[in-house]
Amino acid sequence: MKLGIVISSNDPETVWNAFRLGSFALGQGDAVHVFLLGKGVECESLDTEHFAVTKAMQELAGRGGKIDACGTCLKLRNAGAGEVCALSTMEDLYRLTRESDRVLTF
Repeated sequence: MKLGIVISSNDPETVWNAFRLGSFALGQGDAVHVFLLGKGVECESLDTEHFAVTKAMQELAGRGGKIDACGTCLKLRNAGAGEVCALSTMEDLYRLTRESDRVLTF
């Protein structure tokens, strides 16, 4: 299965769980493509004592998952793409939704 995950939250627990689900799906043999949108592009700054968001992102990427970040949303925050995120566009988000068997939003 091809799983698309759209993250538009900057709640550490929500984002951490989204990446954990993606990593689990990769372990089950699925393909996973994550798109960070809106507040979701802030995810690399969300680490807390209880939620290691950056580690969860690195694990997903290390298992072969793809992570894209909305370039416009990053620009609005005067930020750039992170270590494991590719700079992307609405066209990329559209492609994710078109090509995925299932799309989840967080």
